[in-house]
Amino acid sequence: MGVTRLTRHMFLWSMAIIYMFAFASLYVQIPGLYGNEGVLPVRLVEPRVNGSSLVLEQIHAHPSLLWLGPRLGLDLDAQQAMELLCLAGALLALGAALLEPLRDSLVFFCLWALYLSLCQVGQDFLRFQWDSLLLEAGFLTVLVAPLNLLRCATFRHHDAVTFWLARWLLFRLTFGSGVAKLASHCPSWWGLTAVNHMFEAQGIPLPWSWFIQQLPDWYLKLGTVGLLVTEIAVPPLYFAPIRSLRLAAFYIQVCLMFLGNYGFLPLLSLALTFSLLDDDHISYWLGHGKKKRTKTWPQTIMSLLVVLAVFAVIIYGTKVLFTLEIDWDARTITSKTAFTQQQFGNLLKLVTGPTIWVGVLSLTWEVVAAMLGTFYKILSDWSWCFPHPQVPYSSMEQVYSSKILPEVRQAYSLVERYRLVSAYSLDSRMTGVAGRSEVILEGSMDKNTWTEIEFMYKPGNVGVAPPVVAPHQPRLDWQMSQAAQGLAKQSPWFTGLVHCLLQGNKDVVRLIQTDSAQYPFSQAPPVYLRASLYRYWSGPNEWWRRDYAEEFYPAVQLGDATLEAMLNQHGLKEKFPIQPSPDSPLAQVLRQVRGHVQTLPGHLVLWSLLATVATIWLLKTLLSGVLGGRKAKPTPAEPKAKKAKDQPAEKSASASSLKAGRENSEESRRDADKSPKKRK
Repeated sequence: MGVTRLTRHMFLWSMAIIYMFAFASLYVQIPGLYGNEGVLPVRLVEPRVNGSSLVLEQIHAHPSLLWLGPRLGLDLDAQQAMELLCLAGALLALGAALLEPLRDSLVFFCLWALYLSLCQVGQDFLRFQWDSLLLEAGFLTVLVAPLNLLRCATFRHHDAVTFWLARWLLFRLTFGSGVAKLASHCPSWWGLTAVNHMFEAQGIPLPWSWFIQQLPDWYLKLGTVGLLVTEIAVPPLYFAPIRSLRLAAFYIQVCLMFLGNYGFLPLLSLALTFSLLDDDHISYWLGHGKKKRTKTWPQTIMSLLVVLAVFAVIIYGTKVLFTLEIDWDARTITSKTAFTQQQFGNLLKLVTGPTIWVGVLSLTWEVVAAMLGTFYKILSDWSWCFPHPQVPYSSMEQVYSSKILPEVRQAYSLVERYRLVSAYSLDSRMTGVAGRSEVILEGSMDKNTWTEIEFMYKPGNVGVAPPVVAPHQPRLDWQMSQAAQGLAKQSPWFTGLVHCLLQGNKDVVRLIQTDSAQYPFSQAPPVYLRASLYRYWSGPNEWWRRDYAEEFYPAVQLGDATLEAMLNQHGLKEKFPIQPSPDSPLAQVLRQVRGHVQTLPGHLVLWSLLATVATIWLLKTLLSGVLGGRKAKPTPAEPKAKKAKDQPAEKSASASSLKAGRENSEESRRDADKSPKKRK
């Protein structure tokens, strides 16, 4: 692996941008999700602060900075405390994105602690896999970033070791997701029909999902094969000693970014893929040219042959394992899984251990190359890299998981509450095979005429195209899609949503529609509310077509016995009376900031932040160019003829000065000999 200074800077800058998006996206949704009258009020899970116990004990029991407000004398309620943490995180991340000195280990530790504090009280809406991935990648960023704010720290050789941890996390994310697809025994993945349903069954589909669904079935099955190969066969190349293999794996991984509308997850995956690059490739991107060739022609040819051989093996293995055949008459490519689930399980038992040892050897190579660095830093990275992530990684194979040392499991249990490491299995089971399930809310004033309530992002109206919301994460819309896969009683928050809409809570309504004109009950809340389950498919002429499936939630009204029973069952009734909102100066500032953004859609807020960062960077570039052009230029050299003409005069002057210096030194020596002290 070559020098990785530029790639580390790109990784740190990307993590700052991702943190900014994550905090800002959550901030615009806090009143509706966690407010005093929200879907899941945070005050219902807020533990009582024990004044007699130590702060560290409370943080260890409930790792969240949210509980330090009373100790710090902040007169804020739970909702305002969450808003303060979000604003602090967004502003700190914005500063780190714009100012390189703020991309410091201490700053990233603060960002990680702030986001962990929010996730600890976020309940169902902050339990997505990309939230866990951000916490784990964020903690690795603390190790990768320099510590300049407290001491002078420059680049050290061991920084390559810390940056290697990001590559190991990328491997666990990609390889674990690919293995989970087949290990789940999902018929769609084994039948190679998952891509046929994947794009329309996503939580929030993309606009081009409709066009992908119109492709031939054989092409979509081939896409399933390509996705499995990309996630299972390509990740081991992350540790290849040949640079060309790592670069090829990088560009293949980048192609996976556009497969879903997963909020900031694609950006987070892209940031991790920077660990596969080196400064030479980044310089090539920037147009700085290539450095001098360090390899001889035989070495270059040998590397090229190895790369071709590796991809030839992957292509041949894909053809054999998935029975790829070309039908020249029909001009199609047929595919079929040629191995059984038992054979895959046996293979998984064989490769789980070796993949860990591949990581061990790769890390050992980096450690040996960095032996001139700080030994303590190297040892800490080694002790962090494998004992803790090995537990969730090995969970994909039960036999190897049972061989984990008890000491390792105990160490993992100590840090599990901080979500430092997690297991990842994106899209392990494909839903929507019989049609995309969608919950449709309907309100009525008389229980006879029902009006559908449309959401801003999730599918509803069959004639409305799916929007692009990334990097915004509309958490209520995502949870609505998740709730459609089960029963209403399996989603306790849904009862809270129904109760808030019957009360006409404006903060909750803004989660559904920020434009009051688009909400059918903006003048008065509905008296009755019900939910139905529909099946959606990509329509031939319209974006969607749908059919009614069944009742999801019965028609209820305020004071209804069924509604009250479900509120009590899920613990959504008030445990203690709502206290009036504080009126401290800090609380007033938070209310003013909230008033400026509460009517704006979340994706528009994030795009505005992105435009702000881009504008500031553009202005900095232009100003640096203008100021750089005003620097005084060096005076031009004198003509050669004049210089040659003056050379004899300069030589004669120097010779005369040298002769005069010699005469002066001889006279001073004679005077010294004539002095009385010398004669004596």
